[in-house]
Amino acid sequence: MKYTVVNVKCSEELSEILQAIIGNVGFDAILENENGFEASIESSLFDKNALTEAFEFFNDQITYTIEEQEKQNWNKLWESHYNPVEISEELQIRASFHPADPKYKYEIVITPKMSFGTGHHQTTTLMLRNQLMIDHKNKDVADLGCGTGILAVMAKILGANQVDACDIEDWSCENALENAALNNAEIRVTCGTVADMEKLDKYDIVLANINRNVLLSEIPTYQSLITSGGNLLLSGFYTEDLELITEKANSVGLKYISHLEKDNWVSAVFEN
Repeated sequence: MKYTVVNVKCSEELSEILQAIIGNVGFDAILENENGFEASIESSLFDKNALTEAFEFFNDQITYTIEEQEKQNWNKLWESHYNPVEISEELQIRASFHPADPKYKYEIVITPKMSFGTGHHQTTTLMLRNQLMIDHKNKDVADLGCGTGILAVMAKILGANQVDACDIEDWSCENALENAALNNAEIRVTCGTVADMEKLDKYDIVLANINRNVLLSEIPTYQSLITSGGNLLLSGFYTEDLELITEKANSVGLKYISHLEKDNWVSAVFEN
């Protein structure tokens, strides 16, 4: 069996968007690299016109090549590129093929597939670090735009009660449930937006690692989900956007508490 492989060179910020787009035209294996990523599909299923249309809007920001290859062991290839991630002195993210490291108080086992949230990206790291500083014990938590479900899993590991999550991508919802099972973490996942969720009345903690424009649009909705004194943790935006995000949060009654930065990315904590 032969596979068609597309090798995409792009910025780190654009890579996440393009991986989601290429998944929508049938590519089912993605391997990130230092220049972008490569994705594969069975050659019999490859539609060059669909790929061209999918990338058309980004032509001035990316370059890509297409080639046909014999079938590779994509799991082995992915494993050779994936290393455990130290989030803090307390927490490590690892794949199931890595041994556990007893020096960490917490660990999360992740098989990311095509979903976002391996711990390698700065925003995921920052969100997890903020979670480690907030009491989750017996709290109800919502993870909006959950990707791999890594933040929802962290909430359960930290002692949360009910954890609800949502994502607009089918594969992310499936992956989130798989990763929750790997970590013996019971979460409830809805495929859709926050409006589609089977929600509790209120949550003590709401997590949203998405992007600036979505956050600005949905912060009022997030606020409506949070208990009095509860927390909102946000990421997916840059240092220069923090003032704008804070202004929007303040406008709906959310109080800025703190933020963390890494490589110009930010995760901020607000209180309702």
